Amino acid sequence: MARMFRVLGFWTLVIALMAYAGHMIEMSILFFAQTAVFVLLGYMKFSERTYVLMFWGYMVITFVGFSYWSVFKMGMPV
Repeated sequence: MARMFRVLGFWTLVIALMAYAGHMIEMSILFFAQTAVFVLLGYMKFSERTYVLMFWGYMVITFVGFSYWSVFKMGMPV
């Protein structure tokens, strides 16, 4: 399971580099930070249950944040 966090780190790095190349600096900084966290977690020796709980917590925070941003910050189309 720890390898999966390293894989997530790799893909977030790829997304961060593409965002940086596309001049989306804020997005690239966000994904570089996620890369650092995922790689760090990938090298810690947690149990599989802990990794699963951390991943679900990450997903809940991400989906709530994305929903909040897309509804309240982006505005509704007319």
